[in-house]
Amino acid sequence: MSEGRVVKRRSTTSKAKSKKRYRGDDDDGSRKRRKPAHDEDEGYLDLEAGVNKKIALVDSLLLADHLAKKIRRFGTDLTPVELSCLDISPSSITDTSSFQQTRSLENLPDFLEQFADPKRLCEAPKQNGSPHTIVVTSAGLRAADIVRSVRKYQTKTNTIAKLFAKHIKLEESVQFLEKHRTGIAVGTPVRLSDLVENSALKLDNLERLVIDASHIDQKKRGIMDMKETMVPLARWLARHEFKERYVDPDKGLQLLFF
Repeated sequence: MSEGRVVKRRSTTSKAKSKKRYRGDDDDGSRKRRKPAHDEDEGYLDLEAGVNKKIALVDSLLLADHLAKKIRRFGTDLTPVELSCLDISPSSITDTSSFQQTRSLENLPDFLEQFADPKRLCEAPKQNGSPHTIVVTSAGLRAADIVRSVRKYQTKTNTIAKLFAKHIKLEESVQFLEKHRTGIAVGTPVRLSDLVENSALKLDNLERLVIDASHIDQKKRGIMDMKETMVPLARWLARHEFKERYVDPDKGLQLLFF
């Protein structure tokens, strides 16, 4: 009898342990099935082309929602009021889903020419440091690549401006803008903002903002996938000089996500 009771007790204990392990296995499986926020676009990533194809597929409404989600993901230290001030309405964003080509650098000129007058892209306002087009990207090296891709628009009276911190001091950028007429400027959000505050980069003749949104680096990150670039980008896009003009019927400002 004694031996029987021992065997039964051991069997019960073994079953309890087995059930505990089973529940744990279920929990692990559940955790594996939940994709992290930064992996939600994984299926859209073309690593060979270095492009997140999702940007090309969404309309203005979905893009505004996507932008708002990114702002809230990285702006955890901001108040609800501050976050709401950074939101961009769908009506402020130009729908570019009609552009059918891959959003790689070799196709950037075609993209620009679909939404702007090609002849105008080769011109520059008479006022120095006052571009009609600003391309915003995530880093200096990428900005340099973009400058090369739009070099076809550069003329004797229209210099492409490189406005980023990588190897270029702020004072050097200020001096460049003061001395040159430029139709197209390419830069990073923080440097662009600093130059506007410095009064070197003038926004009087600005007609379009182009966001280098589809590009991803080797770590699968784009300009909206990193706090150090997403938050400055959001603040740049929400500048009062821009928000007033996104929906202005007379002096409108195009907001294009490439």
